[in-house]
Amino acid sequence: MMGLARVRLGFVAALLGLAISGCANKPAPLYQWEGYQRQVYEYMVGDGTTPAEQLTTLQTLAEKARAGDAALPPGFRAHVGLLHLKLGQNEDARRAFEAEKASFPESSQYMEFLLKRMKGEQS
Repeated sequence: MMGLARVRLGFVAALLGLAISGCANKPAPLYQWEGYQRQVYEYMVGDGTTPAEQLTTLQTLAEKARAGDAALPPGFRAHVGLLHLKLGQNEDARRAFEAEKASFPESSQYMEFLLKRMKGEQS
């Protein structure tokens, strides 16, 4: 009976060790999401924040992500581009759309649509 108790105790200790080590190695997030989702929400509901204020907030978030060596999430640059468009800053918008396309090739079709639409409005 004493041998069985030791085996059980060893098994419980091993499980506890696995549980503790599994919690200690939490992977870092892939993207820096802090504040971005809130900005998109505020843009969509029109909470009274101006596009210039939203753009300033997003630029601050981008600087923070760069300082922390974190990647910007999908759509971040495109959203910045839309804000630039609202402010009449077409060249900055174009650069933001191109950056989104380069960072996330799966967005290419939509970014191309926006870029073509911009060219049509400029003519």
